Amino acid sequence: MKRLVVLLSLLVVALPVLAGEGMWRPGQLPELADHLRATGLEIAPERLTDLTAHPMNAVISLGGCTASFVSPEGLTITNYHCAKGAIQYNSTEERNLLEEGFLAKERSAELGAGPGSRVLVTVEVTDVTDEIIGGLDSGLSGADRYRAIEARDKALVARCEEDEGHRCRVRAYHGGLEYELIKQLEIRDVRLVYAPAAMIGEYGGEIDNWMWPRHTGDYSFYRAYVGPDGKPADPAAENVPFRPKHFLKIATDPLAADDFAMVVGYPGATNRYRLAAEVEETFAWHYPVRKEVFEEWRGIVADASAGDKDLEIKYARLIAGLDNATKNYGGMLNGFAKGDMLERKKQLEAELQAWIEGDDGRRERYLSALEELRAVAAENNGLRERAMFYEYLARRGELLQTARTLYRLAREKQKPDMEREPGYQERDFQRLEERMVLISRSYAPQVDRAFYRRFLERYAAIPQDQHVAVFDEWFGIDGNQVDEAALDARLDRMYAGSGLGDEATRLAWMEKGPADFEASDDPFIQLAVKMFDSDMEIEEQRKDLEGRFDEIRPRYMEALIAFLGSRGKAVYPDANGTLRVTYGTVQGYRPRDGVLYTPFTRLDGIADKHNGEVPFDVPEAQLAAIREERTGRWADATLGTVPVNFLTDVDTTGGNSGSATLGGKGELIGLIFDGNWESIISDWDFLPAVTRSIHVDIRYVLWVMEEVDGAGHLLEEMGVDPPS
Repeated sequence: MKRLVVLLSLLVVALPVLAGEGMWRPGQLPELADHLRATGLEIAPERLTDLTAHPMNAVISLGGCTASFVSPEGLTITNYHCAKGAIQYNSTEERNLLEEGFLAKERSAELGAGPGSRVLVTVEVTDVTDEIIGGLDSGLSGADRYRAIEARDKALVARCEEDEGHRCRVRAYHGGLEYELIKQLEIRDVRLVYAPAAMIGEYGGEIDNWMWPRHTGDYSFYRAYVGPDGKPADPAAENVPFRPKHFLKIATDPLAADDFAMVVGYPGATNRYRLAAEVEETFAWHYPVRKEVFEEWRGIVADASAGDKDLEIKYARLIAGLDNATKNYGGMLNGFAKGDMLERKKQLEAELQAWIEGDDGRRERYLSALEELRAVAAENNGLRERAMFYEYLARRGELLQTARTLYRLAREKQKPDMEREPGYQERDFQRLEERMVLISRSYAPQVDRAFYRRFLERYAAIPQDQHVAVFDEWFGIDGNQVDEAALDARLDRMYAGSGLGDEATRLAWMEKGPADFEASDDPFIQLAVKMFDSDMEIEEQRKDLEGRFDEIRPRYMEALIAFLGSRGKAVYPDANGTLRVTYGTVQGYRPRDGVLYTPFTRLDGIADKHNGEVPFDVPEAQLAAIREERTGRWADATLGTVPVNFLTDVDTTGGNSGSATLGGKGELIGLIFDGNWESIISDWDFLPAVTRSIHVDIRYVLWVMEEVDGAGHLLEEMGVDPPS
């Protein structure tokens, strides 16, 4: 297997590529050297394979977003929206940092980013394909295969984490054809240093989200701290700034249309190689349903928190996330309806099947994989209502989630550590505790109850064969009927009778055993106990499906890679949260007939949009600087003013938020923070003519810091020369 994987890897990267397309693993880049140089890369492509060297070592993960070191004192830059949780955590009615912004003039004024905040520095990546799947019996059931892979995964991670201060994980590529062990330094003391006011960081709000032209200052700064010995430590006053081996230099050369641009970061997930049937199911059912549910959820939260500043702060991040997801689903559905992706998928599958059937060896090796994958995907789709309305929504109430987590922890702690479910091992205890603490800044019973009640109604309406009997019994759901008065009375008793809204109570439950939970009179804990056995049955069914996918999808991907390779086409892995490089050029596009979008926006565009109302309400200091044309040293000679945002054709997705955008010399030219409306479909399909990424120009960041927010001390720390 290992030899096959290596041969496939060498094959796919040697093939022609489209400019902009592909989220490449660093190890593939030397094979793309000619294309990289032709596009404008000036540094040696081989440097990009060394995760301990510049610039790769400067790019870090925040566990959901990307950031980069920009000084020798652990200063990091990321998007504003990536730091919004930390800004929210530190905000109060009296000191609302979401509205005011925040700038620490000295180190002692920097604010803890909140429980669970992490800076993760990748230090080593190792191929572990043989260790994960080598020698596995092809006759294993799905559940047994899942457990075998999980056991090997946990063993590798445990050995890796014997090196104190590191967090390790195993990631699959091409559906499980290859596996890598990723080792990261885990920095646990993360502090908020600077964030502009929301009127800059979120300028344009949901109206401009996914749209061009854009004028958003989507940036913020953290600092990573370690113990006095230089090793990762819990937050403490005596901690000192982390000194990274490498940090990014701020670009000083002008940036122009057609210039090289490269994004280095941790994209979340794409689905470019799914079956036509999987694509069709997603766009015909999952996305329309999710869009509807999220819109309703957002409306309930907004109504329940309206007029109460404390509640608005607590739920600001959730509302922003629901807004973004809703618009994302709408954009994907729009792109799918206008395009021919499904037809192209079906055509590709038909051609793949004909290619497989055209050779006895290929037929024997691959044909069953294609047929079996279709069957397992169909079986998975048959559980869609239960997955959405029970597994995702009906268990979504904050106190029920908390009770289920705590009871599961108590049950798992009865086992040896290596036999526990991932997420409940000793390595996870600190994160679980941080989660219990963080609830205090994101939960209010009246808001939670409002949307949870609606989730229960939505669950009750799903087909009967996907209902869960003990859950129905608890809430008095009879068939698809709900007694609304009885449901309200039950929920009133549950929220009034639970102590899980109290932080100290939640933390105390982490130390208790199963018998304590089973004897508890807390209604949410009682429900969690009643649900446990049926939930474990559902989990076992999920593991069996996943195990079958783990056996079948790699064989399908092996066939697809070989087929596309025979046609001279490149195959890059779907994004999976691991470090990737994507590259292209600065360029605009034509979204429709008669319309041409240029690649840069300007300062005066901010003032043009200003109307004094959120989300187009410019801070007075910024508006004055724009109207007085105080562009300072950051003006672009061609534009005649400071550039704000710019477009590239690089291939990105969620998780890339905050990723460094580098120029040809490997210097920081901006941060990616969004895609255009036409690019939303790119999780599934890349369209070179219209797929664009949106970046905040580093010159705009520096201009705001210098002319608006008075952050000159940070400019100096980043090596930016003082104004002459």
